[in-house]
Amino acid sequence: MSLWSELGFRLTCSPLLSYYVTGNSGAGNNWAKGHYTEGAELVEQVIDRVRNESESCDCLQGFQLVHSLGGGTGSGMGTLIINKIREEYPDRIMNSFSVMPSPKVSDTVVEPYNATLSVHQLLENTDETFCIDNEALYDICFRTLKLTTPTYGDLNHLVSMTMSGVTTSLRFPGQLNADLRKLAVNMVPFPRLHFFMPGFAPLTPRGSQQYRALSVPELTQQMFDARNMMTACDPRRGRYLTVAGVFRGRMSTKEVDEQMLAIQQKNSNYFVDWIPHNVKVAVCDIPPRGLKMASTFIGNNTAIQEVFRRVGEQFSLMFRRKAFLHWYTGEGMDEMEFTEAESNLNDLVSEYQQYQDATADMDVEDEDEEEEEGPSSVATTNIQSRMEVRLETVTETIKETVDE
Repeated sequence: MSLWSELGFRLTCSPLLSYYVTGNSGAGNNWAKGHYTEGAELVEQVIDRVRNESESCDCLQGFQLVHSLGGGTGSGMGTLIINKIREEYPDRIMNSFSVMPSPKVSDTVVEPYNATLSVHQLLENTDETFCIDNEALYDICFRTLKLTTPTYGDLNHLVSMTMSGVTTSLRFPGQLNADLRKLAVNMVPFPRLHFFMPGFAPLTPRGSQQYRALSVPELTQQMFDARNMMTACDPRRGRYLTVAGVFRGRMSTKEVDEQMLAIQQKNSNYFVDWIPHNVKVAVCDIPPRGLKMASTFIGNNTAIQEVFRRVGEQFSLMFRRKAFLHWYTGEGMDEMEFTEAESNLNDLVSEYQQYQDATADMDVEDEDEEEEEGPSSVATTNIQSRMEVRLETVTETIKETVDE
C-alpha cells in the first residue's frame, strides 16, 4: 500500500472525519456560486455537523467563522453558513474573522464584487467582525519581522496569535470580557458598527523565542502602534469608538490600567469624547507559548471606513460598466442585489464618518437650541395667533358699523 493510500485509509477510518464536510467542486471566485448553487448543496451537511456539536455543549456562547471575502467559497458559502446558523441560533453570538481584499495583494479581478456582497451579509448577520487583510500581514512580515520571503505559514502565524488573544478570556481566568457577549457589549456602541481592527504585541517570527522581557509601558505602546495592526488602514486618520486590550503574562493589573489611561489621556483627540470609559482591559496570568508577556488589541475605529471605501470605489468602477456581471447573473443573481449591496456599503462608510465627526459639544448645543425653540417659541406663536384673531374680529366689527 502506498503512503497516500494508507493516509487516505486512515482518514476514512478516523473519527475526525465526522467533523469534516467536503466537496469536489469549487466556487471559481464567484460569490454567487458559493452562496446560491455549489455552496447551497453542502450547507445542510455543514449545519448538521454544527447542530451535533452544539447539542454536546453545556453552555453554547456562540460561533466563530474564519473566511476570506475575496474569493468565492469563503465569501459566498461563508456568508451562507453564517445566515443559516443565525436562523437556527438567533440568540447566540456570531463572530467572524474575515480576510479583506487589498489592492497590493490581489488574487482575483472580481474581489470588489465578492467583498461588497459579503459585507452586505455580514452587516446583518454577525455581531462582531475582526477585519484582517493580507496587505497588513505582509507589511508586518517585511518591515517588522524582516522576513524576505514570507510564506502563508508566516501569515497564518500572525492571525492565529491574534485569534488566540481574542479568545483568551474564554479559555483562561480573566476579569473582563469573559465571554463573547460581554466583549460585544463593551465593543459595539451601534449594531452596524461592529467591524474591528485587531493587533498584537510583541510581534515575533514563527518559531522564535522572546529573549528580552518587555515592560508594560513598552507593550502598551506597541499595542497601539499602527504598524502592529492586522488591517491596512491608519487608526490615526480616524477616532476610536471603543478599545479592548487583553494582556497575558505576570504583570500588575494596576500598572496596566495606569498605562492604558495614560495613552488615552495623551492621545485624547483619537478617542471620541461622547463615550466615557471606552477603553476596557483584561489581564490573564498565563502567557502565550514562547512569550513571557503579550497583549492583543481590539479597536473599533472609524478609520476602518478606508477599507470599505476602497472596496466600494473599485466595485462602482466595474459595476457602472456591468463588467463580469454575467458570471453572477448566470448563477441566478439579480442586478438589484448588487445595487442594494453597494448602497448598504456606502451607508456604512457614511455612518462611520458621521460618528467620527460627532462631538459631545455638538449634542449639547443641539439640545440647547431645541430648548430655546421649545416653550418660549410655542408661547410666542400662541400670542401671535391670538393677536391675529383679535385683529380680524375688530376689522369685521368696523366693516359692519360702516355698512350700517
